[in-house]
Amino acid sequence: MTSSLPESRGRVLIIAGSDSGGGAGIQADIKAVTAMGGYAATSITAITVQNTLGVHGVHSLPLDLIEAQARAVLDDIGADAIKTGMLGSVLVVERVAAVLDTSSAAAVVDPVMVAKGGAALLDDDAVAAVRSLMIPRAALLTPNAPEAEALTGIAVEDLDGQRRAGAALLELGAKAVLMKGGHVPGQTVVDLLITPTGETLLEGPRIETTSTHGTGCTLASAIAAGLAQGRPVETAVAEGWAYVSEAIRRAPGLGGGHGPLDHGWPLRDAR
Repeated sequence: MTSSLPESRGRVLIIAGSDSGGGAGIQADIKAVTAMGGYAATSITAITVQNTLGVHGVHSLPLDLIEAQARAVLDDIGADAIKTGMLGSVLVVERVAAVLDTSSAAAVVDPVMVAKGGAALLDDDAVAAVRSLMIPRAALLTPNAPEAEALTGIAVEDLDGQRRAGAALLELGAKAVLMKGGHVPGQTVVDLLITPTGETLLEGPRIETTSTHGTGCTLASAIAAGLAQGRPVETAVAEGWAYVSEAIRRAPGLGGGHGPLDHGWPLRDAR
């Protein structure tokens, strides 16, 4: 009997760290994928003690356990896209790169290096491993300005810097790069999608708020959900960008520091 299910089924395997505060990491990833109509499965790389005030502790999980989680999902449920977030160390990067090589799913690589409150989430010596192992495996790379600078050595202080760093990341092997502009000064925030065939600008007024915890995780996962449902990268990025912009605008104002977004707004609007 021939299955009538579409080839792309919206399955996203997320390989990232856990955020006990629920605003970023695995928790934000699951919320974003679900809100965008996908199915989220996970491989947790680390458990963090975290809230809106910062990261207060990090416990990395054993390499074999990280890999076993991912392979259990891929061997049974499968994945149409894989999103990577906090990896932490060279050894985890190496192990995750090996997992990616066993799947044909498109990889959305969010090169998480520093938490919103300033805590380091990637060892200094792991930056080179991300550069050599994760970037060439990325269907889409989603760095912010500091991450792009660390990966390329190119200053990202304006749109020209975003273009130059994005082009350098394409040369390192990424199939597409979304250069996020939240750290670039200005009243307008510009995210720049760069592919070998051209570029797309996504821009809007800067929202004055402290509720920006987990924006990078959320955006990458929302895009991964779109890719997993068969959307072209330009469409998936545009839809993910619009979703995150509204989630920032509707942020509930929780906590005393960098608060979380409103991940669930599309589900409430659909009622």
